[in-house]
Amino acid sequence: MTQTILTLSSDGPGLYEFTHAAEIFVQNAGVESGLLTLFCQHTSCSLTIQENADPDVQVDLQNFFERLVPDGNDASMRWMIHTAEGPDDMPAHIKAALTQTHLSVPVMNGRLALGTWQGIYLFEHRSRPHQRQVVLHLA
Repeated sequence: MTQTILTLSSDGPGLYEFTHAAEIFVQNAGVESGLLTLFCQHTSCSLTIQENADPDVQVDLQNFFERLVPDGNDASMRWMIHTAEGPDDMPAHIKAALTQTHLSVPVMNGRLALGTWQGIYLFEHRSRPHQRQVVLHLA
């Protein structure tokens, strides 16, 4: 078993791929077979496995979530109570609740068992830049 914490930088809403960092962690661990668990230590961003070949997928996902849960300044969001951290905060919590804060990826033959077009992403839901921590646990 081995663990580490990755610090990822975001500069606003969007998907930030960190597949390569996870692959390096697995390679350095020298584990041939196991399970990599990734856990995001935040409540206003999330993790996802998505296509990493066509960037339009990421744009469409971001646009979908913006339509699904608009910014707090939108008239449809006037019902919100939690607004102390700005108009993007509660919508970010909702988006994180609708997605995932942890992922599991099998390790086979010393490599992540991702599909051809799959990548691991931090899905940032806040407007400002952030430093995000993701725990990687390989067993």
